[in-house]
Amino acid sequence: MLHLLYILAFTVLAFLAVGNLIRSLMSFSRQSQRHPATRGGFGYGASSQKTAPHPELLDERGQVVKEPLMVLRSMDVEDAREQLDAIYKESPGHSHDEQDEK
Repeated sequence: MLHLLYILAFTVLAFLAVGNLIRSLMSFSRQSQRHPATRGGFGYGASSQKTAPHPELLDERGQVVKEPLMVLRSMDVEDAREQLDAIYKESPGHSHDEQDEK
């Protein structure tokens, strides 16, 4: 008898959750149809409602940066190892022993 009560309770909860999901999707659909320009990008477009982009995407004058924010240069494993060794040898805690010269 208790098992049937659990099944009934979880069935009711599942129907409530699915109903809530459908209502949320419908309200989201209505909202996106009201403001089509705000769906992609930063909200600049035909709509009068403008949202500001993140401050890190703005330059000193407050204009949106249109260039890449990070440029990665590919390097060889040996070049990276040499640079790391040079940094390690220049570090303040590094002692120049015979073991390091190997």
